[in-house]
Amino acid sequence: MKLKTMNKTTRSNMITYAMVIIAFVIVQIMLGTGNISSRLQGQLVPICAYIVMAISLNLTVGVLGELSLGHAGFMSAGAFSGIVVASCLSQNTSNEILVLVLSMLVGGVVAAIVGVIVGVPVLRLSGDYLAIVTLAFGEIIKGIVNNLYVGLDGSGLHISLIKNTLQMDGGKVLINGPMGLTGIPRIASFTVGFILIMVCLFVIFNLVNSKSGRAIMALRDNKIAAQSVGINITNYKLMAFVISAAMAGMAGVLFAANFSTVVASKFDFNTSILILVFVVLGGLGNMRGSIIAATVLTVLPEVLRSFSDYRMLVYAVVLIVMMLATNNPTLKNGLNLAWSKIAGLFRKNTEKGEQANV
Repeated sequence: MKLKTMNKTTRSNMITYAMVIIAFVIVQIMLGTGNISSRLQGQLVPICAYIVMAISLNLTVGVLGELSLGHAGFMSAGAFSGIVVASCLSQNTSNEILVLVLSMLVGGVVAAIVGVIVGVPVLRLSGDYLAIVTLAFGEIIKGIVNNLYVGLDGSGLHISLIKNTLQMDGGKVLINGPMGLTGIPRIASFTVGFILIMVCLFVIFNLVNSKSGRAIMALRDNKIAAQSVGINITNYKLMAFVISAAMAGMAGVLFAANFSTVVASKFDFNTSILILVFVVLGGLGNMRGSIIAATVLTVLPEVLRSFSDYRMLVYAVVLIVMMLATNNPTLKNGLNLAWSKIAGLFRKNTEKGEQANV
């Protein structure tokens, strides 16, 4: 009877949770049996980070309805601040999971603060103007990080925007301008990435199904009508934008903690476009589609690496096929019909079992 009373949205969310959990279990089994190559093992953490980036950007683009081209900027802000914290904490504790979690929280908070600073003036714009300004923001963040020097010694952190002016007594340089983050403690793990995906999905689904989420979607559908019934446009836009930025910041920490060196150019305009491709191919507002698109398009280049001459050709063909499939009403209706029949059969079997027990 519970399945019968479960509404369509809740059922869809549960399917998404189940899909992620099943994928995690399958990968863990394959890791335990040694059926995953070392190359694909190295892609597991970046896949988790890209999934979080995709679903967080989908909150801005798909749910809020605003085009952002600077999402990698929030990822960069979270990555560099979080890794600095991780480097400091690593000297005082050997618990890598605790260090990673605290670093991700700090990275998320810093990215959220940056989101507020950017969002307050920028979200008064819309359409192409918003896209251009967020694009500029991403480049500004990259420029700042390229000229940032941070060192750590016995007396604490030292920060400078001028090369070779860090006054340190020994210690080590954490952020070395264009050289980026160096000596990163490689503490990222696939399990923490899986947990981060689940947490982000939980936050987004609960937001979308809440009163605030309905207000955000009302702004997306008809801004004038939403404003006429008393919905504060700026506040709700800022809420979605900041939550999206915070998730991107945490994903940035997870991503950076998987490498020993990370440079600012890793979070440039091309990365923002790549994340936007995940969102568009997966479907605007479709978190499950974003997860699938991010996974497939991250793994595919590595799988096709042995076919170096035709790798990008196949990649382009897959992009076109996915775009046609996700925007094909006939295919969508067919899949929905198939799922409705499967759910109907399952519901009938459940009801028969309950009647037999009575």
